[in-house]
Amino acid sequence: MRKIIASLFISLDGVVEAPDQWHFPYFNDEMGAAVDATLGRTDTLLLGRKTYDGFAGAWPEREAAGGEDAGFAKKLGDARKVVVSGQDLSFTWRNSERLEGGLVDGVAALKREPGGDIAMSGSVSVVRELLAHGLLDELHLMVHPIALCKGMRLFEEGEATMPLRLLSSTTFRTGVLHLVYALAESAGDATYDDAKVHLPQDEA
Repeated sequence: MRKIIASLFISLDGVVEAPDQWHFPYFNDEMGAAVDATLGRTDTLLLGRKTYDGFAGAWPEREAAGGEDAGFAKKLGDARKVVVSGQDLSFTWRNSERLEGGLVDGVAALKREPGGDIAMSGSVSVVRELLAHGLLDELHLMVHPIALCKGMRLFEEGEATMPLRLLSSTTFRTGVLHLVYALAESAGDATYDDAKVHLPQDEA
């Protein structure tokens, strides 16, 4: 079965809103390679409508302009782009289509299709829904060493607890942490009495 891998730029205090306004000072060759390893090497992108609109409004023009990012823009253009939306959509960017069958059933069906992994970028509301329904296989967080103190956060207050398991971690020269998580079973119940046995013990 195909995996769904979501990548998000996130601040130290959990903000994921408008990364184009704060994350570029931290973008270096290490981050570029990490982005290309997911978005640039997939045959399918799963995107929320707002994220799709932003991509479709920028990347085709960048591909046509033939600049330094034209190669990456072509990769995105060549990929199949499946858009999550409750409305009928008209597309101008090639290889774009609307997800059929509703979010949960549609994504489950998409995962069963033949092909490589499915990549996501942004699309925070879709990421939340997929996590809640156990459909997201990997969550790649690029944690930037900045506290924004305002803006939409990845996890909202009032949502159910969501245990995660760390699969890998990489530190970029800029101080950005590239953390890869998967959903995990509950850590179980414990109290301070359970934890204190792990504190350093003074020798008698």
